[in-house]
Amino acid sequence: MDLVAIEPEPHKRRHCAECRQGPLRFHTLEFNAVICLDCADLAHLVYLPRGNAALTRRAREASSLWAVVIRHSRRRRRYERQGLLVEAPALARAESACLADAEVRARRRARDAARRAAEDVRFTAALTTEILRLFPSCPLPRAEAVAAHTSQRGSGRVGRTAAGRALDEGAVTAAVRAAVRHEDTPYDNLLMSGVPRNKARARVAPAIEAVLTAWRSRP
Repeated sequence: MDLVAIEPEPHKRRHCAECRQGPLRFHTLEFNAVICLDCADLAHLVYLPRGNAALTRRAREASSLWAVVIRHSRRRRRYERQGLLVEAPALARAESACLADAEVRARRRARDAARRAAEDVRFTAALTTEILRLFPSCPLPRAEAVAAHTSQRGSGRVGRTAAGRALDEGAVTAAVRAAVRHEDTPYDNLLMSGVPRNKARARVAPAIEAVLTAWRSRP
């Protein structure tokens, strides 16, 4: 089980329950009491922010003692990983190793990026074809726009789900319905005027179904 250190939210000023030191940048919890890194015997560790996967992995592997740093996100209502606390010599060794093979890793990243881009192009084309199969009267530019928007990597949209990647009919239809909702109905204006989402969706549902019905017909 990983050791965990907490980075308090900026507006929270934490003090150690043992030595009263504070406000603290990082602290641990022992029996729900805030304990500073000095009292937790972790003060000799240095902070490595997230963002460099290779450096993080190597520093963690080289450090005999390390702790995961987390911080609470109010927006997401959960704790999220911010980085690591590792031994200074381990971090130095990891930095040297990363510098030594930086060019190799850069070439690998470039190859991976090219591969992902090619995969995305193929998937977007396949999704466009499936949209037109299900909705043969949908204008080609609209089908292409829906496919590109829905399949955007890292978006979390329907096209990036397992069902979307498998071109499941329900997932594809949901993507088209969402596009029609935003582009062919006053749904966005209703939200901006303060109408609750469920009520706004109910109001525009007939208009959406009318468009989908028209697009399902053969030209």
